[in-house]
Amino acid sequence: MAKLIIEGGHALKGQIAVRGAKNAALPILAAAMLVPEPVRIGNCPRLTDVEHMLGLLRALGCRADWGEDGLIIDAGGARTAELPEALAGSIRSSVFLLGPLVGRFGAAEAPYPGGCDIGNRPVDLHLKGLRAMGVKVDEASGRIRCLGRPKGGAEIALEYPSVGATENLIMAACGAEGDTVLVNPAREPEIDDLMAFLNGAGYDMKREGSSRIRIRGGRRGHSTAHAILPDRIEAGTYLVAAAITGGHLVLRGARREHLSALLTVLREAGCRIHCEGTDLDIEGPERPRELRRLVTLPYPGFPTDMQSQVFALCTVARGTSVLEENVFEDRFRHGAELLRMGADCYIRGRSAVIRGVKSLHGATVTAHDLRGGAALALAGLRAEGITVVEQAERIDRGYVAFAATLRQLGAAIRREDE
Repeated sequence: MAKLIIEGGHALKGQIAVRGAKNAALPILAAAMLVPEPVRIGNCPRLTDVEHMLGLLRALGCRADWGEDGLIIDAGGARTAELPEALAGSIRSSVFLLGPLVGRFGAAEAPYPGGCDIGNRPVDLHLKGLRAMGVKVDEASGRIRCLGRPKGGAEIALEYPSVGATENLIMAACGAEGDTVLVNPAREPEIDDLMAFLNGAGYDMKREGSSRIRIRGGRRGHSTAHAILPDRIEAGTYLVAAAITGGHLVLRGARREHLSALLTVLREAGCRIHCEGTDLDIEGPERPRELRRLVTLPYPGFPTDMQSQVFALCTVARGTSVLEENVFEDRFRHGAELLRMGADCYIRGRSAVIRGVKSLHGATVTAHDLRGGAALALAGLRAEGITVVEQAERIDRGYVAFAATLRQLGAAIRREDE
């Protein structure tokens, strides 16, 4: 258990480099299972979720070691397709291993995955897609059992552009003999990073317009080196941190084309943003303007993973903001915690109405999930007095040295581990 203790009222100033994306790293680590030779993954963030994924790979017989040039994974010695319950049940991304396991071994067995409690995140689309590839899938006693190698020739239309299902089915299709076509796949940049890794490892896939991905089967993976793309959610969180504190921050190594929806919102809130190459320079306003209506949508729409942080920004805005959550139905749990800090918000179903207040006040609050915990910390940076964010270890799932990074930028924040 950990907690963050934050003294508010300090504007953030300085510059930081954006680290590798967690949401790209996890499926790429899972995809290493498809390659029976060593691969090197650069710019991989050392997060708790990454360590959990490496634990799963090691339990399957892979070698995984951190080196000076990145993470080296050798799946050549993998011999089992059964994920241990104690490890797989603690991380949502364990489901990513179903695709590469059936692609390589023609079998996979795993418990239902764990992760943050942000609402119902069914694996139905994953399993439906595997069945469409000819894989036999059984669900019983809290476990998922897959048997049979994927068959080529499948055209799979996703009823919703699920990121996880798109990634899982891409990896499974690598084990098929013929072509597989995904219709209505997700468009997130992390998927393209996964495809770049797999193409570099000898597989063959590409997007056909914005509505199809074709994976050509019958290939065998080989050694490759790949650098994880910058984390647009980490970058976005620190941009909002600058905005909520009225600070001035320069982000190095960001990809603005992946942040366009958020940058539009921050400009609407009164931030001044200058982009030059891979540098983003942001100056926050003394007090942000309201956001009349913000809706989370699949990429390239506004990301659900930034909704919590922008919610915190809206609590101190001039006027009333309306947020609509269209991805996860239970992703407003941070709202009740922000009420403890003096926020004025009303939540009903998937909508939140937030009337900005002049100032928040410090309180003891609880991080119920990764992004919500980050949002509470950002609110604490703005609040008067001392804020304590409990269960802060949940923030470790998505941010490397979160408190230390904020302290480097001038925040009065420290972490205590029990």
